[in-house]
Amino acid sequence: MKSELAMGNPSIYKGRKKIKLSHFIFIVPAIVLNLVFFFYPLIQSLIMSFYNWPVLGAKTFIGLQNYINLMQDDTFWHSLWFTAKYTILVTPAIFFVAFALALLINSKLPGIGLFRSIYFVPVVISMVACSLMWMWVYNDLYGVLNYYLVQFHIIDESINWLGQASTSLPAITFMIAWKMAGFTMIILLAGLQSIPEEVYEASKIDGATKFQQILYITTPLLRPSIALSLVVSVIGSVLAFEQFLIMTKGGPAQATTTAVHLIYNTSFKYYQLGYGAAMTIVLLIILVILSMLQFKLLKDPVN
Repeated sequence: MKSELAMGNPSIYKGRKKIKLSHFIFIVPAIVLNLVFFFYPLIQSLIMSFYNWPVLGAKTFIGLQNYINLMQDDTFWHSLWFTAKYTILVTPAIFFVAFALALLINSKLPGIGLFRSIYFVPVVISMVACSLMWMWVYNDLYGVLNYYLVQFHIIDESINWLGQASTSLPAITFMIAWKMAGFTMIILLAGLQSIPEEVYEASKIDGATKFQQILYITTPLLRPSIALSLVVSVIGSVLAFEQFLIMTKGGPAQATTTAVHLIYNTSFKYYQLGYGAAMTIVLLIILVILSMLQFKLLKDPVN
């Protein structure tokens, strides 16, 4: 084989080229999908952000004016602040519920496989269906939550959970934690199952308690999975849209309008496509910065 390569046997190089081409063919669909559904819309949005781009009529180049107006837009900053509050609330809620569930499922309790399957069901239910279902649960006239709270004398009268700013954010946060904890649970469970059992057995010999094992063994070795789950959760929280559109419609008085909801209203309700594109670019930059910071803070020190 070495002599054939040294002599420049064309059949050998031809076979190697075929292998490389076959490898490339497998990734072509992913490349095409990314080019069509990510890179092209991204470039188009960037171009649109420099224009006054109406739905009908000629577009006008205005340079950085959309970004200048954005910096002075109180509505945009309010939507970013609300999105930040929602992210700060929902990310730990999802993580701690998922972490507890992953520890439980990783144990050898009987029937745990069935429990894992049942708890993952909300993940596969669409956000629209979940939002409509929880609107019925939270309804102040016939919702089951108010009914049982009144029956057990926890509250004196029904609460309009989604109709006031003080309760709408916690109510939606609880719903999202219920829906998405199963997804984060699977990520953490995969990390837990990759930790060698011998490590725990050695710690037991040294007298480590269960809490000490979680604190000094599980958590450090689970850092890559924790980083991935938190990044995915933060990105999903920053891009929150459907649940607020359906359950609160951004109200009351735009108190629950997220950044993506505002972009949707600006672009497709008020038809200011250029201004909406500028908001999109700013939000994308914020997402990239947040993701980089999280990966840096949660980076495995071994690597």
